[in-house]
Amino acid sequence: MKRIYEKYKHHYKDNFQLAYPVVISQLGHTLVGLSDSIIMGHTGEISLAAVSLGVGFFSIFMVAGIGISYGLTPLIAQANGRGEKEICGRLLAHSLIINAITGLVMFAGILITAENLERMGQPAAVAPEARIFLRYLAFSYLPLMVFLTFKQFAEGLGFTRQAMNISIIGNILNIVIGVTLVYGLLGVPRMGISGVGIATFTDRLLMGITMAWYVLKSPRFREYLGDFHFRDISKSLLKKIAGLGTPVALQYIFEVSAFSGAVVMAGWLGSTQQAAHQIAINLASMTYMMASGISAAAGIRSGNNFGAGNFSDLRRSSIASYHMVAVMMGIAALVFVLGSRWLPLMYINDPEVVHMASGLLLIAAFFQLFDGTQVVGLGVLRGLGDVRVPTVITMIAYWVIGLPVGYILGFPLKLGVQGIWWGLLLGLVVASVLLFFRFQDFTRRLERNAGNS
Repeated sequence: MKRIYEKYKHHYKDNFQLAYPVVISQLGHTLVGLSDSIIMGHTGEISLAAVSLGVGFFSIFMVAGIGISYGLTPLIAQANGRGEKEICGRLLAHSLIINAITGLVMFAGILITAENLERMGQPAAVAPEARIFLRYLAFSYLPLMVFLTFKQFAEGLGFTRQAMNISIIGNILNIVIGVTLVYGLLGVPRMGISGVGIATFTDRLLMGITMAWYVLKSPRFREYLGDFHFRDISKSLLKKIAGLGTPVALQYIFEVSAFSGAVVMAGWLGSTQQAAHQIAINLASMTYMMASGISAAAGIRSGNNFGAGNFSDLRRSSIASYHMVAVMMGIAALVFVLGSRWLPLMYINDPEVVHMASGLLLIAAFFQLFDGTQVVGLGVLRGLGDVRVPTVITMIAYWVIGLPVGYILGFPLKLGVQGIWWGLLLGLVVASVLLFFRFQDFTRRLERNAGNS
């Protein structure tokens, strides 16, 4: 163990310094849903289920946006690794165009989804409240894409703390406004689920404005922004960024839609099962977003090393990220096991919901390691520009294996919501193993080719 630590010691340190702000920033996206669920959970089972449904559907759109925006990061990291600062401003401008278009399309998609909840077989008492919540989330989407554009630009250059600070402040603001509006404090009318929707929109609007202002005004980015303008828009550059971002978006969609599909299936079982699912998935999503922060940092490092041609450091840095996420997710699994009975009480006091959520948290503990290692594998490969094969792997793991097996276990075999979760666990195992093999094959080929040249 000591020999391994000495071998990777400086990579652990470098990766941690880059990763922990990204972890906190990524966690911020999930904490918005967490705080909304906790605020509404204490108003009743129906309200919690409505937030569950809204967050479940919005998560698909949100991770698609995160994926599209990620097309910028490896290109910035690789250009910076090669010392080509002048192209970074052009990359940012083109990415902003792509992300703005994405924001408008997704806005329409969320509104359409909100109007068709009953057609998806959702409980009659839950769907109207979820619709209200989704409408507010739709309006928060474009500001979210603005935030992500400038965040990915800064992080691609290795500046990760600023997005972290903005996310922390934004989440505090979301909680304060949410509690005030939902419960009618300080003389404000009691607004229920509309309150958390307004809070989330306000939070994301201010975060988008602040992140854009920081990047455009900070002296540290001046040398990278010389070519930041919207003249001479290049179709080939738009295609290049979208060509990286779109597969990454699909990777996120395949995984998150599997879990959101589980929300829908849990709704077929009733509002109690759906509320329990929301509690467990909220907590599991927190650890996933923390792991995705390590993944994003691993992608930046692999992009830098790939651009500079340092393939030995590339492998060691990536393996160090695998070690880090394994330790973090192992701790998370232990927390889920030890806290399975009291963690759900943060959300709701209903004994039946709490009991059911406790059982799901034990399953979540099993899949922590696989969830963490699969997302780090995706991050490393994205940094290298390898996105197509990993996209196929995620599609097979979640849509061909995870969801169908979950349905079979949950309904024909009558294991209920726990059967759905065992199917999701199987999908994560398949994704983790196949992506690790892909990483090993790809990076070893890079080392061999460099040695033969």
